[in-house]
Amino acid sequence: MNAGDMAEAGATGATTAAQWWERFFRYGPYGLLGLSTAVSAVSASAMSRSDVYAVAALVPVALVLQFWWGRVRRSVPAQSRAAQFYFVARTLLAAVLTSCNPFFSMFAVLGYFDVGRLLPQRAIRAGLLVTAVIMAGAQSGSGLPPTDLMNWIAFGVLFALHATLTMVFAQIGDREAEQTRAQVDTIAELESANARLEQAMAENAGLHAQLLVQAREAGVADERRRLAAEIHDTLAQGLTGIIAQLQVVTSIADTDPALARQHLDRAAALARHSLGEARRSVHDLVPAALEHDDLPGALKKTVTGWGERHGVRAEFTVTGTVEPVHDEIAATLLRIAEEALANAGRHAGASRVGITLSFMGDELTLDVRDDGCGFDPAALPPYSGAGGFGLGGMRARAERIAGTVEVETEPGRGTAVCARVPLVQDSR
Repeated sequence: MNAGDMAEAGATGATTAAQWWERFFRYGPYGLLGLSTAVSAVSASAMSRSDVYAVAALVPVALVLQFWWGRVRRSVPAQSRAAQFYFVARTLLAAVLTSCNPFFSMFAVLGYFDVGRLLPQRAIRAGLLVTAVIMAGAQSGSGLPPTDLMNWIAFGVLFALHATLTMVFAQIGDREAEQTRAQVDTIAELESANARLEQAMAENAGLHAQLLVQAREAGVADERRRLAAEIHDTLAQGLTGIIAQLQVVTSIADTDPALARQHLDRAAALARHSLGEARRSVHDLVPAALEHDDLPGALKKTVTGWGERHGVRAEFTVTGTVEPVHDEIAATLLRIAEEALANAGRHAGASRVGITLSFMGDELTLDVRDDGCGFDPAALPPYSGAGGFGLGGMRARAERIAGTVEVETEPGRGTAVCARVPLVQDSR
């Protein structure tokens, strides 16, 4: 049985007990009065004529009283004046009937059960003690008052017993009252907590809506930056290379037609490559180099092609165990490598460039080193997300996939760019 079933069973048991007590308080007095009357009639031979007459007169009165209370009990509040009148009148009738015949104590015993429902808190113990007196008198053998010493002794012992029972009943009543108050307080606290919870949920719903709007706006801004970086790394660099090749052609066309032809071929190849990149960018923004090669293969081709275009010795090395890399990780490292090579070609004046891709457990590192002129990192303007995409753009790319980019350089000592990103394997 789970907790929900236990709670439901507990609630059902409590309801059944309450219904049982409700039936007892409604029909029990009639039953006990009838039983007392029947037993007293059987033992009427032991009663005096006056007692018989008294019982014959008082039983109908008790029955009428009980019938009246059955009619009004649901329409009056508990412990009201009507309830107090009913308890006092019934107790007096029970006391007189018990003095006529002790068997009417079965009717008087009701005072033990409903005193807490009928009398105010300050009068409960008095009502219990009066009931105890009636019960002790009935059980002492001579009625009230006792007729001799032995009856008095028996009455005293029985009264002490019943008085003890009244204290037990009173204690039980006090505990039930405390539990009722505690339940009322608990229910009030729960209602207050529920109200606070509903308010907090409403506030959270508002905050959630705001966060969704902010996340959507941040996503749009991030996608714009990414598209700008893609265009810069593909079309802009391709056009720059084409312009550079055409400028060389213009300067040597008359003096060295063969070399000019080579530069024209390079410009045409760059144009075709840029066109492919533009189409690919429109399609899914995955670098064209990664459509047919893995990351090491794409990097090798990129490094080789860059070295041929710039006439610079470029070497590519892979260390560690090669593993399949997620497209986003591969695209980010490839773009960082392209940007680093572009910077080396435009600014470094290097004669040698080395690129190393290292598989290091759960991390990938890409090192791009050149022996160029270097620069002062402190002299660079802060990255604003617009315009050029040099070192700032590389860092932004790496940070989008929880990576970092570090640069070591100084004037005249070359430049080393190190990108570290998490190794997320391709799930395909």
